[in-house]
Amino acid sequence: MSEHRAAPELLAPAGNWDCAKAAVANGADAIYFGLTSGFNARARADNFGPADLAPLMEFLHWHGVRGYVTLNTLAFSPELEAVEQLVRQIAAAGVDALLVQDLGLVGMIRRIAPTLPIHASTQMTMTSAECIALATEMGVERVVLARELSIPEISAIRSETEMPLEAFVHGALCVAYSGQCLTSESLGGRSANRGQCAQACRLPYELVCDGEDVDLGDQKYLLSPQDLAAFAITPELIEAGIVSLKIEGRLKTPEYVANITRHYRTAIDAAVAGRPVEFTPRDVEEMELSFSRGFSVGWLHGCDHKMLVPAVSSAKRGVLVGEVQRVQGARVKVSLRRSLKAGDGIVFDGDRSTGEEQGGRIFALYRGQNRLEGEVSHGVVEMALMRDAVDLSQLYPGQKIWKSDDPELNRRLRKSFDGEIAPRDVDLQLHITAGVDQPLCLTATVAELPPLQLQTEQTLEAARKHPLTAETLREQFSRLGETGFRLTELNAELSGEPMAPLSVLGALRKQMVEHLTAARRAASIRAHAVHPEPVLPAMRADIPAPILTDDTPHLHLLCRTLDQLTWASEAGVKRLYAEFADIRQYRQAVAVAKAAGAEVFLATPRIQKPGEMGVFKALEKQAANGILVRNLSGLRYYRERQIPCIADFSLNAANELTVNFLRRQGAERITASYDLNREQLFEMVRRSPAQLLEVVVHQHMPMFHMEHCVFCSVLSPGTNKTNCGRPCDDHVVQLRDRVGSEHLLTADVGCRNTLYNAAPQSGAEAVAALIDLGVRYFRVELLDEATKGQVFQTLDLYSSLLTGQITGKEVWTELKALNRVGVTRGTLEERRNPLAIL
Repeated sequence: MSEHRAAPELLAPAGNWDCAKAAVANGADAIYFGLTSGFNARARADNFGPADLAPLMEFLHWHGVRGYVTLNTLAFSPELEAVEQLVRQIAAAGVDALLVQDLGLVGMIRRIAPTLPIHASTQMTMTSAECIALATEMGVERVVLARELSIPEISAIRSETEMPLEAFVHGALCVAYSGQCLTSESLGGRSANRGQCAQACRLPYELVCDGEDVDLGDQKYLLSPQDLAAFAITPELIEAGIVSLKIEGRLKTPEYVANITRHYRTAIDAAVAGRPVEFTPRDVEEMELSFSRGFSVGWLHGCDHKMLVPAVSSAKRGVLVGEVQRVQGARVKVSLRRSLKAGDGIVFDGDRSTGEEQGGRIFALYRGQNRLEGEVSHGVVEMALMRDAVDLSQLYPGQKIWKSDDPELNRRLRKSFDGEIAPRDVDLQLHITAGVDQPLCLTATVAELPPLQLQTEQTLEAARKHPLTAETLREQFSRLGETGFRLTELNAELSGEPMAPLSVLGALRKQMVEHLTAARRAASIRAHAVHPEPVLPAMRADIPAPILTDDTPHLHLLCRTLDQLTWASEAGVKRLYAEFADIRQYRQAVAVAKAAGAEVFLATPRIQKPGEMGVFKALEKQAANGILVRNLSGLRYYRERQIPCIADFSLNAANELTVNFLRRQGAERITASYDLNREQLFEMVRRSPAQLLEVVVHQHMPMFHMEHCVFCSVLSPGTNKTNCGRPCDDHVVQLRDRVGSEHLLTADVGCRNTLYNAAPQSGAEAVAALIDLGVRYFRVELLDEATKGQVFQTLDLYSSLLTGQITGKEVWTELKALNRVGVTRGTLEERRNPLAIL
């Protein structure tokens, strides 16, 4: 990498005040944080109250650090007024940017506070320059890239857009694409798109292949990635054009924030200076101790599914320090790999999911009868644990030991941000004039502050012994200590041989620092101008009124096999969607549908990355009636070609502003978000053109949508799609969870995996009310129905529902009888609180 490249921003997480202080004290250029009033993707963090905003921003700006607020969840229609008021508070506090997921909120924020920068959250699923092009049209000023991108892919994006790019470099990795994970919503009504992820990816799963259990040994955590740690490849990220390196961890401790921020500050400074980024094993061990499920470079060096998900653990363990040799009385004889000392916390290898993992704190270390003081880094030692911490009878020779906590390290990290934090030094330039019988005049210049002019009260006398010199002035005015200013330049114009007592120079220096400090504090409070009137009423007035031109409810069917589509055509379904893993079958699907007099729309993949525009072109060539679009780049591509589009659930239309945005982007209809419960959906319908909406009333919820391929990871000797042998083509795979449900796993044309909920979900009981509200388009999504009878039974139930021959409750009862795994009401369940603010 060339020298003198501009340093990227180091962006640290802050879940509370201590974390903010830890980030500032350890070299962060910016922090990101959420508010207790909701709408941020880490609802379980402490977060900051609205009353904290102004003092927090003043603190950050005084220290030369930027502050970004995470408004990065979906907002429901009844919440939009609250969101507007929150944005006004955020703008008034001088926040430097908002991170946003909801497409509809972008336009509202732009109207409320035109100068408040908007960053597209990683929840917006930004995976290509084509996605970013639409974000640019929306007024977004920075994009947080999806974590699934490699460095070559990032470089390709950088070459095709001027948009500033931000990337995660450290912390927990989600196995599913952010903004596309419906697992918590599907299994428990706790949406990741609302900040309530239940981390089902960290649970154990069993693999079922072609109906048979597969013994994977210790591999139980099939969806739990190692943590991201990209410190060693910081130069590659900077060379690829990343302007902000982001650390994950708003749920982590202040010590974690201090530790990781400090190390990445070192890495960035070395990379920008052209020095090697070199960390000692002790440096890495310290980062692992703050939090680690095992370090990896994630997807940054491409897909290596086995490396990314070793599947043997899902929780923090720390650093592997040794193995048990044997138990001797009350002591454990241990062969060391790394250093240990009294007071350290340790964990013995075991199955955490079954409660077999044990851990405790070391009381003392011994060699023979000699008690060892300080750290011991090698050899065989005997370890005494704190009383009753571990059942020693359960330990065995060869059992691995992990160091999970180091109190001494934590004390050192906390010391870095405890107490008052000195402000960061800013450059100060001085111009001084002095002459006999004239006052000494000083002009101080600091970037982003107005010039300061001061002078001594008395004139200067002629020197008898020691005339004033530029060197004396430089020495006296360099004594700035921890004031936050650093003298970088001093120009002196001296006439004659004046004399200035050191006390006079010291008093002037003190006066200068006081004035500059006051000016710097004043500059740290910088509110954004906001629109004087509420903007939401005018935006709602711009939404077209409902137009009821068709009294007949229509049933559309999504098919995932050619057989399903053929049977549906025979049954007389007039609007079909095709989502096939093998897109070569789309040509035949179009022919079958058209021969039956049906319209057919082809589904795009949910993700489009650099080099994958060919899939859009291949779908275009099939001459279908239209496209079921699942990402922003596809929406833009087909809009430009005037090809009819249906915006699918993955575009997360959860309020009328997003519906209207997608309408303006050319969507013929918009599929309601799966995050909406019954009342939230009704409210969005009331405020939207109902004729534009389509509601999925039967489906197996697509829970995880992943770049990670489980097929490759555990059923192939390969590491990625170039050498895996495509076991997904030959095997039917389910993942069995802890309650025995077997969830179907599929792979799409891009080898991305989707895990579908085993139980079908039905919104049949909401259909009558939706029809009354003006909705006319309803969708049933098939999954693995393998017989004509299964397809016909499902179609018959929902057709009868739409024509009023049976009730929604009767449909639900019939479905319960037809499905041996049961059926749920899913996201349209009536009991869920429709107005819960997280």
